[in-house]
Amino acid sequence: MNSRALLLFASGAAAAMLGLSGLAGLSTISPVAADEAPADPVPALTTDVQTLKDKAPDQAHAMVSVAYHFNNLWFAAEARNWPLAEFYWNETRSHMRWAVRIIPVRKGKAGNEIKLGEILAAAENSPLAQLHEAIVAQDHDKFVAAYRFSLEACYACHKAAEKPFLRPRIPERPAEPTINFDPAADWP
Repeated sequence: MNSRALLLFASGAAAAMLGLSGLAGLSTISPVAADEAPADPVPALTTDVQTLKDKAPDQAHAMVSVAYHFNNLWFAAEARNWPLAEFYWNETRSHMRWAVRIIPVRKGKAGNEIKLGEILAAAENSPLAQLHEAIVAQDHDKFVAAYRFSLEACYACHKAAEKPFLRPRIPERPAEPTINFDPAADWP
């Protein structure tokens, strides 16, 4: 593989890994013969990778999305709209994984490693699993208990990540007012 092809591949792979839909703003690369390829493609590749990093969302952005879906999950279950609850549970889990992909390991104030992937695995294996079981069983009482347990796990993660000021709670109103949570409602 020539250096130009390698540069194209690496730029595309980096964009795909970061979840970006395009390479807008990256250096323009046009097909050239192998003998016309630059001697050192690393500077252009370095620039392209930095551009991708600058465009990628941070972990806080992903966590706002987690909060949005987890909030709406509560109201879907309150309305006994179990298919919608399943949707929001899946989105919550997916976006938690996205947040951990962004920063899998945090450095604590004392220099210790906080392995968010391990914390997420524990949450998925217990509180989130119980939450899903309640949704599948369409059991509102179990859902409420599992949701509270999940909130406790969220707060435990926040404390472990040295962010105890992020204290989740049962939401008072839906995050999204345009969603109709009534399972019997027809559109519009």
